[in-house]
Amino acid sequence: MISQLAEVLRSAGNLLISRRKTGLFTFDRISAVTVNASVDLETHELIVKGLAALLPGVPVLSEEDKQSLTEKRPELYWLIDPLDGTASFVDGFAGFVTQAALVHYHRPVLGGVYAPATDEMFLAKAGQGAARNGIRLAVVQRARHEWTIIDNYPQPKGVAGDLIRDWRISKYLESGSIGLKICRVADGTADLFVKSVLVRDWDVGAPQLILEESGGILSDGYGSAFPYDRGFEHNGLIAGTSIENTANVAAWLKEHKCLKSH
Repeated sequence: MISQLAEVLRSAGNLLISRRKTGLFTFDRISAVTVNASVDLETHELIVKGLAALLPGVPVLSEEDKQSLTEKRPELYWLIDPLDGTASFVDGFAGFVTQAALVHYHRPVLGGVYAPATDEMFLAKAGQGAARNGIRLAVVQRARHEWTIIDNYPQPKGVAGDLIRDWRISKYLESGSIGLKICRVADGTADLFVKSVLVRDWDVGAPQLILEESGGILSDGYGSAFPYDRGFEHNGLIAGTSIENTANVAAWLKEHKCLKSH
């Protein structure tokens, strides 16, 4: 099934590249990093159709279909983000992806993240590891002074900038999509990704499985696991290469009052 999921995501990615090349889409810029585009819905419809053929009758919960985001979740469902990194897509950058996860009993068990601008397909199956373009992934364990922290601004700012200062992190990498940034920790390009704002289940479902099957850890800003069985919004995100690293970041966020009350 994992190869069929890859085909669905690749088709969605090809649509995104086609629309960007031709300019056949509209968009509404809400802020520098928040953009809505017509191609979000178009990609959503393509993925839903592909997943319905892959597993008939299994519901799809999507950012682009608010009615699908029910309070009581099914035992088995797809969780998708048709276009993660819309601002990067609109502005001509490579940092956007299309992603989907199959969630069973509140845990992602199959996941794919496709970055069409760089033709990178990240795939994972629970208990069977993760790969990028067919090559097995494993996080890299480095000393803190050798870390690269990744975030979505041209220059480090906010929590990323403060961590670089306080922890003397030597390198910084810019990337747009939340899903892609998590995958960059999984593939060893980066060592840490931290957000202190609200994130949603569809942002993290597929890349979480890829990271964890690569040996890394994903938590919310408090160091707790994403539950996938209640509200879709969570406060903060920490993607790291070990339980110790994510726990230390969670403690730092608490000490510096970076998150609202739990």
